[in-house]
Amino acid sequence: MLLKKLFATVLCVSLLPLAFSCKKQSGETIKIGAIFAVTGPASFLGAPEAKTAQMMVDEINNSGGVNGKHLKLIIKDSAGNPEKAISFAKQLIEEEKVFAIIGPSTSGETMKIKTICEDGKTILISCAAAEVIVNPVARYVFKSPQKDSHAVQKIFEVMKKKGITRIGIVSSNDGFGIAGKEQLEKIAPAQGIQILISEVYDKKATDLTGVLTKLKAKNVQAVVNWSIVPAQSIVAKNMKQLNMNAPLFQSHGFGNIKYVKEAGEAAEGIIFPCGRLLIAESLPANHPQKSLLMKYKKDYESKYGEDASTFGGHAYDAMLVLIEGIKKAGSDKEKVRDAIENLKGVAGTAGIFNFSPQDHNGLDINAFDVLTVKGGKFVKYE
Repeated sequence: MLLKKLFATVLCVSLLPLAFSCKKQSGETIKIGAIFAVTGPASFLGAPEAKTAQMMVDEINNSGGVNGKHLKLIIKDSAGNPEKAISFAKQLIEEEKVFAIIGPSTSGETMKIKTICEDGKTILISCAAAEVIVNPVARYVFKSPQKDSHAVQKIFEVMKKKGITRIGIVSSNDGFGIAGKEQLEKIAPAQGIQILISEVYDKKATDLTGVLTKLKAKNVQAVVNWSIVPAQSIVAKNMKQLNMNAPLFQSHGFGNIKYVKEAGEAAEGIIFPCGRLLIAESLPANHPQKSLLMKYKKDYESKYGEDASTFGGHAYDAMLVLIEGIKKAGSDKEKVRDAIENLKGVAGTAGIFNFSPQDHNGLDINAFDVLTVKGGKFVKYE
């Protein structure tokens, strides 16, 4: 009898951790890491991304979570610094044991942490644009913004219609600028575009008249600037100061009305490829992105009292893709990775996502429209 009681006691004690573990699992949260440039020079990217991600997590949790599990968002502010991004990625994977990471905000940061996420078998959905993030494909790495090469093709399509064949390029010396310059130079010959001059400038530059004077001397028919802030507005203002009449084309990183306000009258007429968030109101009612875009704009702008931007939209799409994967595959990382890789027809702010083992971006060239600045506002380029 004594032995039976002792066995029963030991069995009960030995099963307690299992029982506790089961209970814990049933009510567990899914931890999602996020690395955004919330402060610093790239805060125009990271701040709306962080706000968007938190807004989505709050909405999801208030609605009961995903598959009955609540989300916990752990945001790290890299301030756009690649070294900080490296440190945070390691911390999120090794210490926080996050399920996945959203971000970083910039291409340079993303390229620095790709291998860390691959080695840690942790899903990374970048909010940065450079095509090299997903080309070549890495098993655990995805991105939500449209491809650089598609943006370049859209720009060249407009140029050909305008009879422009001789251009000058200016680009920043960061990851985004380098990647864009590479695509411009790669695609131009096949499109009948001659690059007369290509200049690279420091991403922290505050005056680009010297660089632009070189382009003016070459008598280029158009200027393409590939950068993020502050250069986007500086280029426009400096061109106006130099009385350069050539049209200015910007990259798909121009999608924030703040840049227009910063450039003032010099922004008028700028042409750039962009997703449809900035012209959501003008889309037909039956457009597959219309309802999602309008909801995001309304939710974000009413909550934060500022205009929604395409950058916040990148975080929206990254979260959306991850959540869709979790809905389909549960909380097994490998199964969720597989589910994301095979998502089809998912409407996001950047376009309709159709992922595959060969394409971890999932967007085609139709994700882009071409916009221009008219009267200080973004309108579709006609």
